Order: sequence, then structure tokens, then C-alpha cells
Amino acid sequence: MIMKAVRTRRILGLLLAVALAACTPEAAPTGSSQLGTPAVITTGLAAPWSVVFLSGGTPLISQRDDGEILELDGAGRSRVIGTVADVEHSGESGLLGLAVDDQDRLYAYSTGRTGNRIQRYPLTGEPGSLGLGPAESIIEDLPSASYHDGGRIAFGPDGMLYATVGDAGQREAAQDPASLAGKIIRLTPDGDVPADNPSPGSPVYSLGHRNPQGLAWAADGTLFAAEFGQDTWDELNVITPGANYGWPVVEGIAGDGRYVDPVQQWRPADASPSGIAIIGETIFVANLRGRVLRTVPVGDPTTSTSHYAGDYGRLRDVARAPDGRLWLITNNTDGRGSPGPDDDRVLAVDLPD
Repeated sequence: MIMKAVRTRRILGLLLAVALAACTPEAAPTGSSQLGTPAVITTGLAAPWSVVFLSGGTPLISQRDDGEILELDGAGRSRVIGTVADVEHSGESGLLGLAVDDQDRLYAYSTGRTGNRIQRYPLTGEPGSLGLGPAESIIEDLPSASYHDGGRIAFGPDGMLYATVGDAGQREAAQDPASLAGKIIRLTPDGDVPADNPSPGSPVYSLGHRNPQGLAWAADGTLFAAEFGQDTWDELNVITPGANYGWPVVEGIAGDGRYVDPVQQWRPADASPSGIAIIGETIFVANLRGRVLRTVPVGDPTTSTSHYAGDYGRLRDVARAPDGRLWLITNNTDGRGSPGPDDDRVLAVDLPD
């Protein structure tokens, strides 16, 4: 099992903590890109953040700054299906993650007037003429700021809704179980607290996070999360219920028994991992500052391989398309990139068998 192997490595990591600190324990790339040249799906997007697929295959994309949700047709043409109301965009905040449940209802994480929130929308019409029905509140008043908003939402294999909540600049609150800042939370699809959450009545699933933005599950149910560090280390973590990941007391592999170490870490200038996806036995990690796609083996998440270094600029999200290809969302128009004439784009990569 993955978790048994990870726990074994974690014990070894504690014994070797001093040596690791001395030798800069970031994972070296294990090879160059073995992936082919991506095909262009669509162009001209404005700060896209998340992509999801309806059961019939229609892709939906969120745009952070203007609050618009787009659908794409088979030729890559986009149309606005609706705008999330009262989105407050400043810096990193705005319309962020999307998720779809088994009834094709759309969930959106966005920044409102009183904080971040998750809302649910029924979809009206048919592909090519989709629209947003009335919003239903799932959870409101999550910590928000112009930075560290988290924002990724996804349904787990247990049918529960998971969301990453950044510390919103409230560093110490990440260690406070009573605060939702710096947490990964777990809810029912209607926004209730599941009875088997780590703490009765609390949506908190794990704590001690700075700004996690990637969530994905391996085939055996292991939950991985990618997280922005501050100045030292970005992280890839295995998330277990009730575990504490150390921020702001520690960052990266610390060998402190009070906290769970990441299974891999990278220098922020080389990474800034945002969306992640797991396809087969591979974790795909989109990186912003690093301007690279990384692949990490599920069975040995301490290693990685780099792809497309600098070729497409900042990468915000990755997702498996219904046809089996990997979709990449660039993020060069978010105010921190250098957009080309066609940015931002969605790209599709054929994966090896």
C-alpha cells in the first residue's frame, strides 16, 4: 500500500533530518520531457483557473478576475454560461475552483463580500446553450484576502466535497483547530459536516497549511495535495485525517515529530505547484513560477520528472479529459506572467500507454 511505504519513508526521514537539512533535500528531476507536443484546444482566455468536465464531456472553465464560467464546444470555441455574482477580485482572489457532482451540478469556490464561499448551481439548457441556475450556498465566510486563498475543490472517492482554504495571511490561525484558515476541509455535497470527520461538528480534515491548491486521489484512495510554501519549500503532501502539516512552525521536510513532512519538496522559484491530477500511477503537477509540468510516480512520490520547462509559461491547472488526454491551463494573463498573443490557452497532451 502507498500509505505504508510513505510512513516507512517518513520514519527514515526523521532519522535523517539533520543530513537532509545539510544537503538541500529537494528532489532532483529524474529526466527530461517524454511527452509529445501539446495540441491547442482554445486560446484568448482571461486568467483561467480551473477546468472540469460534465458527464457528457463538455468542459467548463472558471476565469478568476471577471467571475465568468465558460463552456467549450468541440472546436474549442468558448461561450459564457454565466457570471458568479458579487465576485470580489483582488490579487489572487476571485472565482477559483470548480467541481461537478454526479448529478452534473456545478460547485464554485469564489471570493465574495464577506469572505470566500462555495456555491452550487444547477445547469440549465444543453451543451452549446448552457446556463447557470440560481446559486445555493454550501459554505460561506471562509477566510479570504488578496493572497493565500486556497480555492481548489474536488469530490473524493467517498462522495464528499473537499476544499483547500489558504491561511489568508493569518499565519497563526493555520494551527488553530477552531479557525478554517490554513485547512483542508471536508463537507457533504449539501455543506453539512460528515459524521466521520476527524473532529465532531468541524469541517476541518487537516490543518497546518499555508496555501494548498492541488487535490487528487490515487486509485487506492490516497489523497495528495500540493501546497505553496513561503521562501523555502513548496510541498507535495499525503493527506491523512486530522494530521497537522506544520505551517507556520515548519516549512518543508523538518523532521519534527509533531508534524507530517511532505513526501517531496521544491524551491518556490522552481515550482509554485497549483492544480494536480492523477492518471494511472502518475501525479501531474502544474507549476506557476517554475513554468513546468512535473510528473511524480504514485508509488514513489519522492522523485519527479520535468516537462515543457518554460515552453508555455505559467501553468495553473491540469485535468484528465474524457478522451484520456491531459489538459493544461496556462496562466500568463493573471498579472504575474508574460502573456503571448494567444494567451491564455488550454493545451491537450497525449499520454503514453
